[in-house]
Amino acid sequence: MSKKEETKVNKITDEQLSSVNDAQAKINDAIYRLGMLEIQKEGVKRGFEDLSKEMEDIKKSLEKEYGAVNIDLKTGEYTSIEKEEEECSDCDKKEEEKSDK
Repeated sequence: MSKKEETKVNKITDEQLSSVNDAQAKINDAIYRLGMLEIQKEGVKRGFEDLSKEMEDIKKSLEKEYGAVNIDLKTGEYTSIEKEEEECSDCDKKEEEKSDK
């Protein structure tokens, strides 16, 4: 082999290299944007958790003052929630216990 053949470098065209570099830059940009979206998503999730806790605190405060109620969010009017359903589930158990004796 001559020196000329040994030093020959295999190379893609400048146009092909430019295409590859452009595509890689677009991929890198997309990865960066996805990362930024994930960071924003985590921030929104933390904010949502904070808001949910705040809402639970408000509900507990209102329930302490007004009892178990349904509130119309447009008018502020409320109606009492019947607790019969909860008590009934206990009634069924008590009835079963009585019938077993």
